[in-house]
Amino acid sequence: MQDDFDLGAYFARIGYDGPATPQLETLRELHRLHPQSIPFENLSPLMRWPIALDARSLQHKLVTQRRGGYCYEHNLLLKHALERIGFKVTGLAARVLLNQPEDAVRARTHMLLQIDLEDEIWIADVGFGGMTLTGPLRLVDHTPQPTPHESFRLTRIAGDYLLHAEVRGAWRTLYRFDLQEQVLPDYELASWYLSNHPQSRFVVNLIAARTEPRRRYALLNNELAIHELNSETARHPLRSAAELRKTLRETFGIAVPASAELDAKLGQIVESG
Repeated sequence: MQDDFDLGAYFARIGYDGPATPQLETLRELHRLHPQSIPFENLSPLMRWPIALDARSLQHKLVTQRRGGYCYEHNLLLKHALERIGFKVTGLAARVLLNQPEDAVRARTHMLLQIDLEDEIWIADVGFGGMTLTGPLRLVDHTPQPTPHESFRLTRIAGDYLLHAEVRGAWRTLYRFDLQEQVLPDYELASWYLSNHPQSRFVVNLIAARTEPRRRYALLNNELAIHELNSETARHPLRSAAELRKTLRETFGIAVPASAELDAKLGQIVESG
């Protein structure tokens, strides 16, 4: 419910002090700041802690508790903020194709947003982990569009759209989506699957990501990757549970819960890394 959403607290969380008006510059600035301030992380599914997608729970976890989350949490939170400002927002779903053939048929397990603004359609997505968008994209075919980080483009294919990112001069396919509206029960079903299926990557791996100007941080289990724009990626193994916890807190900005169970899990991740 929109009554459960505190727009001012969200603005403070991401460091936004501009106007709350439904215009393109507002959308761009929120989209830039959100993935810098609210990390992508999967501590809850990793630990089998429940994930709730209602507005009050999202605000409590990602804003008040200063945690992060995965795509449904990030993009639903942004959706609430944009709607409170006055944007027209539609939830969409995508089939993730990163490191997969473009014709692979996969479940719609990713969430993104459609924003109708000034007679144009824009796509927003602040929840795609290590390759999340840092700016909205206009829904146009095969036109490279710069963001504060990489350039992206959308390509029409059989009535759908493919999202590509330009990485070191090559275009990588991230996901495939259409414009069919999705509602909260659709996302709750997919989220439950991703946070409970024993082979889900969010259940069997530790994952975190965050952006900074001209830089991306990504964590997979006990390996920290630092991606500088137009440069090579530096990779650093983390060799203890304490170092892993410190990295989650200091590099990704996660208020890591105090939990002996979590500390034991971090230790297992380091030992098996």
